[in-house]
Amino acid sequence: MKVIKNYLYNAFYQVFILLVPFVTIPYLSRILGPVGVGINSYTNSIIQLFILLGGLGTNLYGSRQVAFVRDNREKLTKVFYEITIFRIIIFGISFFCFGIFMLFNHEYRLFYWAQAISIIAAMFDVAWFFMGIENFAVTVLRNIIVKIISLILIFTFVKSSSNLLIYILIISFSLVIGNLTLLPSLKRYIGRPNWNDFTIWKHLMPSVLLFVPQVSTQIYVLINKTLLGSMVNVQVSGYFDQSDKIIKMILAIVTATGTVMMPHVANAFAKGDNGKTKKYLYESFSFVSALSIPMMFGLMAVSSKFVILFFTKKFIDVIPIMMIESIVILLIAWNNALGTQYLLPTNQTKYYTQSVILGTVFNLVFDIPLIILWNAKGAAISTVISEFIVTGYQLWTLKSQINYKKLFKGSLKYFSAGFIMFLIIYSCDRNLNNSWMSIILEIIVGIIVYMFLLVLFKTEIIDEAKKILKH
Repeated sequence: MKVIKNYLYNAFYQVFILLVPFVTIPYLSRILGPVGVGINSYTNSIIQLFILLGGLGTNLYGSRQVAFVRDNREKLTKVFYEITIFRIIIFGISFFCFGIFMLFNHEYRLFYWAQAISIIAAMFDVAWFFMGIENFAVTVLRNIIVKIISLILIFTFVKSSSNLLIYILIISFSLVIGNLTLLPSLKRYIGRPNWNDFTIWKHLMPSVLLFVPQVSTQIYVLINKTLLGSMVNVQVSGYFDQSDKIIKMILAIVTATGTVMMPHVANAFAKGDNGKTKKYLYESFSFVSALSIPMMFGLMAVSSKFVILFFTKKFIDVIPIMMIESIVILLIAWNNALGTQYLLPTNQTKYYTQSVILGTVFNLVFDIPLIILWNAKGAAISTVISEFIVTGYQLWTLKSQINYKKLFKGSLKYFSAGFIMFLIIYSCDRNLNNSWMSIILEIIVGIIVYMFLLVLFKTEIIDEAKKILKH
């Protein structure tokens, strides 16, 4: 029940932070104008690079290390302080690098310094610790409250294009305050540190190994948009970006299991319980399959109506891109279960890193010829191929550790149920009028059909759900 509760907390938060921009973007676009929005977007993108450098993979690494020792207060205290001091040092170096950058940069200086407060905020972020001990409620509730307050402040004080600096300061200071509010909750879990027993730099290489796939993932996202913008035009790049935003919103619900299960698996692995570790993998893989397959087919079915209603008819070219890119919902769900939920918590970071780098390389190789042939649709196909490579490589590396039959048990039933659901929704989509009520009706019909077929096919996940409800 704890895992389910943590999943719901995390899934809700991931959706919440993705929905917030859909509330603020129309307002800020009107108030700040294209120039103001552009300055904020550009300066923030640079700052995010320094935050990425400062984090150096410690969010994932720290969460995993905390999960290893969370049952031992003394070791937990030691790990927390070692990683925290390590983060402060690396973020200090990152901020110093930012200072050097500012010596040579004379444009948007005030905005850059306002954005740089986010680097300080990230330095004091201890959410990784609470993820490791599986206390997701404290981080989720804190973040939601802070974001709601920042939204109120934005709508109250940002009234014209001259308020861009105020907007950036609201966002930056909300991050600082949000992260500082977590610090008092630490005393419940950790004691006083023994300053003479710290080995800080032992965390460097493991963090770097996790930093590499994080950077690769960032590059992975930028490759498609950059190549489309330079090889075709920025409008086509925008089409792909709009499709990608919706895919990421759906993925947030599915991949929330990764954040929740990683510390859970890591703790079982640290105790030497390999049987339970694999059991978690099989259960998690089945769960994300059952969840991602209907989401993939469902988005494909409603894309034509959804795009026109959400983005307007000006973005009609997004429809085929979204239908193709929908396939990555399932592939990323699978490689998230294999990578984030198994390879990382079982100290097989090398294979995880190799898979992500391999996907990035293939993405770059396929992108150029496919974009030449089919523009943004080619970029979407390249993305699907790359995610297929990532998933395939992870499955291959685990061939001696897992039972494929157990792993894919029930997947055929999920596919069958999902495909039948797709045919029904797609038929409804073609016959109903173009309105939000039609989309809501189609979603409801899809859920009912899919759930009915899971019961009809006697899938194990339904039996598991019945057991949970009885408890």
